[in-house]
Amino acid sequence: MKRRRGSRVPRSVLRRGLYSVLGILVVVVITMVGLHYIEGYSYLNAFYFTAMLATGEGPNTAPVTAAGKVFVGVMAFVSVGTVIGALLFIFGPLFSQLAKEGLEIVEEVEERRKKENP
Repeated sequence: MKRRRGSRVPRSVLRRGLYSVLGILVVVVITMVGLHYIEGYSYLNAFYFTAMLATGEGPNTAPVTAAGKVFVGVMAFVSVGTVIGALLFIFGPLFSQLAKEGLEIVEEVEERRKKENP
């Protein structure tokens, strides 16, 4: 990974973070605008509803219209999937590296045991 001078965070991590945040923002904006036009929510209430939906907490009210219920149902899957995908996209390489290093340690320990106990 290339590093910028004076930066402790590799560019690839910053890029992954930027893409993840942009993906979440797109879903939040789409959901907010949809709730505003379909259900008549204010943008503040639509943001709150979206935040509760995307984090898996679940909003405290249900949409009134049938179109709103379908829209929210679809956006629930999209928003939760986007948040999970964003987290995996950001932290996936870290978990991969940790798993690789852990596997190398296990292999070294097994090699030592084989040499000690033939």
